[in-house]
Amino acid sequence: MNAFVFYVVAALVLLGGLGVVLFRHPVYAALSLVGSMIAIAVLFLGLDADLVAIVQIVVYASAITVLFLFVIMLLGVDRREERDPGHVVQRIGALVLGAALAVGLGSMALRNWAVGTAPDTPLDDPSGGNIEAVARVLFTDYLWAFQVVSVMLVIAVVGTVVLARRSRQIIEQRQRQEAAA
Repeated sequence: MNAFVFYVVAALVLLGGLGVVLFRHPVYAALSLVGSMIAIAVLFLGLDADLVAIVQIVVYASAITVLFLFVIMLLGVDRREERDPGHVVQRIGALVLGAALAVGLGSMALRNWAVGTAPDTPLDDPSGGNIEAVARVLFTDYLWAFQVVSVMLVIAVVGTVVLARRSRQIIEQRQRQEAAA
């Protein structure tokens, strides 16, 4: 039964991911992302990682996706906006800063970071509680993965903004073509 549930939920994760990439409407893509994240939470439950599953639903499937939807709605995909070609300096500055950020992150990834070690106490030690134990492990053993996930979330927000603007430009081009015809 566990294998059957895994394959069904894994298929839902893949379908949700494909929906995020293939849907043209950003709201549908965000809803597909919610479905995919809930399915990932079910996979965590299958691994007996209840805390991670709850965090997946509460933080990612609800809060982060609501943030994406807020950004989509704030951009107003259906509103018209004229593009100003006079911002060449901004574009060059953004490319330089982006390259500097990439070099900095690459050099940080190659370093051997000393982030501390978890004490010899077991995770279920009653003196500090489970929250402290999870936080200790998260910010010592898994610090790099934690930072990578936060950078990926920022990249996802920027990608949402870019895709929403691109969709708006395509709509405007079609409207201009229809008006000219």
